[in-house]
Amino acid sequence: MKTHLSLAAAAAAAALLLTGCGTTEAPAASESSTAAEAITVTDARGKEVKLDGPATRVVGTEWNAVENLVTLGVMPVGVADVEGYSAWVTAGALDDSVTDIGTRGEPSFETVATLDADLIIATTDLPEAAVTQLEELAPVVVVESANAKGQIAQAEENLNLIAEATGTEEKATEAIAAFDAAVAKGKAALEEAGLAGKRVAFADGWVADGKVSIRPFVEGALLTDINTELGLVSPWEMEGDAAYGLASTDVEGLTAVDAEHFVYITNGADDFTKSLTDNSVWKSLPFVESGNVHRLADGIWMFGGPASMTQYVDAIVQSLTA
Repeated sequence: MKTHLSLAAAAAAAALLLTGCGTTEAPAASESSTAAEAITVTDARGKEVKLDGPATRVVGTEWNAVENLVTLGVMPVGVADVEGYSAWVTAGALDDSVTDIGTRGEPSFETVATLDADLIIATTDLPEAAVTQLEELAPVVVVESANAKGQIAQAEENLNLIAEATGTEEKATEAIAAFDAAVAKGKAALEEAGLAGKRVAFADGWVADGKVSIRPFVEGALLTDINTELGLVSPWEMEGDAAYGLASTDVEGLTAVDAEHFVYITNGADDFTKSLTDNSVWKSLPFVESGNVHRLADGIWMFGGPASMTQYVDAIVQSLTA
């Protein structure tokens, strides 16, 4: 949907063609209805991005944007790291038509150029130089990658912006309503189970070079914000980064955490807890001794949009109340 001629110029050319064929001039209403399809959106940069109409051939450079497109019923033509996305994000499955455009941090401009995209969705995590190069191929809308001052509101804002650019506002409203309903239902279930106000620590962990690393989702993280909405309390006292609300610790660091439950997500083989089976520090932690360590299902994207957020709500409530 690349703009080479203005709508006015296109209408003028059509009028000349009709005159040459000896036909009457097209009704003025036709021109106005065509013009009405044009869309201008303001992205996270404060930049106005003009589109000829609702975008249908869309490329996504980051997984949360891709998930949002699928949520809105728009199957992207290009996605960064299709294999990784398919492993980590199950809330928005891709079909076989999608082309892999490289990594999230370094998309292949050559591949994107072959896709005839009428819109590219990027995030503020993508370097400005890369965004500038992509703008030579198609209009680019940039969404905020994350915002530790209000992750839920930011996720909903991103979905609404993409919906505006693709003409799918109704589906965005439905997705946000589904999340709100899941939170209300989940909060009630936790209260009924006597879990309201419980101190629940969420983190992800992995093993590299034989060493266990733990990444706490502290105040300002998306999943922590959701837990708060569910009536749970975060026990993490450390400070996270300004965008994602993520921190870093190790097994010894968990001894300072006053948590009644520990919840985590991994993918595939659980090397994280397997490596801690014989770890005396891990085994001494209160939530381990009481059996309150919960692994959620694979494929719940921890930095996703409302669809993944709803998926997370259902999973953590089910896990804590089982």
